[in-house]
Amino acid sequence: MEGIPAVLCGIGTLFVLPSRPDDAVFLTNAERSWIAAELDRDRREQPSQTVSVLRTLTHPRVWQLAAVLFGFDIGLYATTFYMPQAMKTILAGDSNTLIGLLVLVPHLAGLLAMIVVSRSSDRRLERRYHCAIPLACAGVSLLLLRITQTSPVSIVFWCVAAMGLYSFFGPFFAIPSAFLSGYAAASGIALINSVGNLGGFVGPSMVGAMAEGHNGIYGGLAFAGAMLIVSAALAVLRK
Repeated sequence: MEGIPAVLCGIGTLFVLPSRPDDAVFLTNAERSWIAAELDRDRREQPSQTVSVLRTLTHPRVWQLAAVLFGFDIGLYATTFYMPQAMKTILAGDSNTLIGLLVLVPHLAGLLAMIVVSRSSDRRLERRYHCAIPLACAGVSLLLLRITQTSPVSIVFWCVAAMGLYSFFGPFFAIPSAFLSGYAAASGIALINSVGNLGGFVGPSMVGAMAEGHNGIYGGLAFAGAMLIVSAALAVLRK
C-alpha cells in the first residue's frame, strides 16, 4: 500500500516533469534564462578530469562513501525501527498513543538540525566534518542509551541521535558530485546507494538478533552506535 503511490508517481513523472528548463511551461522567460545560466556555470565548475562509468564503479572514493553509507543505514534503520520499542520499555504502562507522540519529538529535532547543518555545510563549502561530527554524536547517543532508564534523559539521547542522523544527508550527498559528473555521477551515486542500503537490512536484523541476549535491545542499539562511529571515522579519510 505504501509503495503503490511511489510507483504511480514515478511513472507519472516521465510524462509530467520537464526534461530541461526550456520545456517548463510554468517558468517565466527570466526564470528559464537564470536556471540555464546556473546549469552552465555548474558545468564549467565541474572537475576538469572526467571519470568513466567503468572507472567509477571501481573508484576507491566511491567505495569509501558506500562503506560510510552502509554504516549510516545500520544506525538509521535500527533507530527508526526500534526507537518506539525502546521508549515503550521505559514508559511501561503508558499508552501507545503517548509513546507515538513522544517518538515524534526526536524526528522534529532531526528536521531542524538537518536544515541548520546543511546550511552550515553550504556556507563553508565543507562536507567531510559536517558528515562525521553528526554521525559521531548519533553513535555516542545510541551507546549511552543503555545507561539511563528515565524517560526525559532517554528522549534527549534519542533527539541527539536523530539530529545526527538527519544532519548527515545533505553534506554527504553533496560529496559525489564534487568529483563525479554526468553518467559517472549517476552510476557512482547509484552504487553508493545500493551498497549503503544493505545496511538497512543488516541493522534491524542485527539489533533484533542481539535483543535476544542479556543486554536486550540496548545491546543491538550499541552495535548500531558503534557502526555510526566507524562511519564517522571513514567519512574524514581522504582517498
